[in-house]
Amino acid sequence: MSTMTESRMDGPHSTSREKTYKKTTSSALKGAIQLGIGYTVGNLTSKPDRDVLMQDFYVVESVFLPSEGSNLTPAHHYPDFRFKTYAPLAFRYFRDLFGIKPDDYLYSLVNEPLIELANPGASGSLFYLTSDDEFIIKTVQHKEAKFLQRLLPGYYMNLNQNPRTLLPKFYGLYCIQTGGFNIRLVVMNNVLPRSVKMHYKYDLKGSTYKRRASRKEREKPRPTYKDLDFQDMHEEGLYFDTETYNNLMKTLQRDCRVLESFKIMDYSLLLGVHVLDHREGVEQGQTGGDGRRNVGQRVLYSTAMESIQGDGKAAEAVTTDDTMGGIPAKTHKDEKLLIFLGIIDILQSYRFIKKLEHSWKALVYDGDSVSVHRPGFYASRFLKFMTTRVFRKNQPIRFSPSKRTRSSIPALKSCSQEILSSQADERQEAERRERLGGARSLASLDGQAVFGSFRRPDLVPATTSFYEASSMGTISSSSVYVNVESQIGERDDVASSSTFTLEDSAICLTSEQSTVDVDIDRDDGSILDVYL
Repeated sequence: MSTMTESRMDGPHSTSREKTYKKTTSSALKGAIQLGIGYTVGNLTSKPDRDVLMQDFYVVESVFLPSEGSNLTPAHHYPDFRFKTYAPLAFRYFRDLFGIKPDDYLYSLVNEPLIELANPGASGSLFYLTSDDEFIIKTVQHKEAKFLQRLLPGYYMNLNQNPRTLLPKFYGLYCIQTGGFNIRLVVMNNVLPRSVKMHYKYDLKGSTYKRRASRKEREKPRPTYKDLDFQDMHEEGLYFDTETYNNLMKTLQRDCRVLESFKIMDYSLLLGVHVLDHREGVEQGQTGGDGRRNVGQRVLYSTAMESIQGDGKAAEAVTTDDTMGGIPAKTHKDEKLLIFLGIIDILQSYRFIKKLEHSWKALVYDGDSVSVHRPGFYASRFLKFMTTRVFRKNQPIRFSPSKRTRSSIPALKSCSQEILSSQADERQEAERRERLGGARSLASLDGQAVFGSFRRPDLVPATTSFYEASSMGTISSSSVYVNVESQIGERDDVASSSTFTLEDSAICLTSEQSTVDVDIDRDDGSILDVYL
């Protein structure tokens, strides 16, 4: 287990404190890192380039560096130590893939002093940053280093298929043996550059159980918030344009699929938010947060924008960008932001200990809300949280038709329905009046019974509709004439002649004995004249 303490350097006017990691001071550790990496990378340049073979992933090179020096190593004023390099040829291939030249790698790690970050991780690991903001050196546990060594063949295959990824980019794995302890180190890309001030920093897992920053963490100058804090501080999420959002979601889905295939869980999305202010942006664009002039990150695919773009620009073009590799975004209040992000802590596999931890927490709390979970569920929950709570897509502005235009068609429909209903009522009234008029005219004939009911009141008169009688019609383009001749009752001398005429204004019903005129307005502009 790693231990970290602080030792006070007593003196007449000295009150400084230096951290100690596994009984090794931080200054001695930084010196051993630079000496060891300088020797191994320089020695590697003498080996010819060739394809990476399977056995190259499991090679471990070791060199002893005494304080008095040797024929191969320089002298130094640190305690004696042994430096081990894991898979040197494989990691050389990874560095070449990201455009890192050996001279640039040595200059960043060896020639410039390392900067110790004051905010260590929750695991107690130490973090060292290079002066040019390119690389992070992190101390890892034995199980994490062993898992990374087993992961290298699959990691190699994934980078060959897709170098644009939000997964950590590993550039080297080393081990320092000193004072009876093994201090294992991994060199990675830097997700949050110091040259850009991060107004908010989040560690997001997609879970809710104990996912709020502690009071001690909040009191720090630059605290790292968690999932529940993000929901409180950015309730509406972060908004991106459509193309950026689609590229980001595609990258996250692909990376989560890779992590699930490796049975990796408990990883996080490290999210840095820089709030753009015109006055502050000019100052930061010139000198940065620590007084150094911003030059951007030179490593290929190292920035957040390069990691998600389908067809990214060259690294030289990104260095002059005012965004410093960040992804432009906005809040729901239209506040402009720069987003820096990357997936971290991927060296946690779902082993037996993690299974026991999940089973125990599931008995006490909600099993779906705890951080530790099986890889498949963890990946789906992680993606759901990112797509529904963190990242949103800008909705395009759509011009809707005016209310007058939208209401014109229903108004025409309702008007036509009213006209048709009124025409139907008038038509029924005309038929009723037609039957009454015909009955009155037939009842006034010369003393004869209508339908034979005058002498036989017990008989019900049989009414014959004039539509059932024999008819002869003449149809033209302007009018319709229908001549109807029918015999009513038993009288051969009482004949009724009717003519239907369809014209353009009204319907008229006329009889020889009694005439009833009915006018019905029709929407098709036709007139029906009926003569009985």
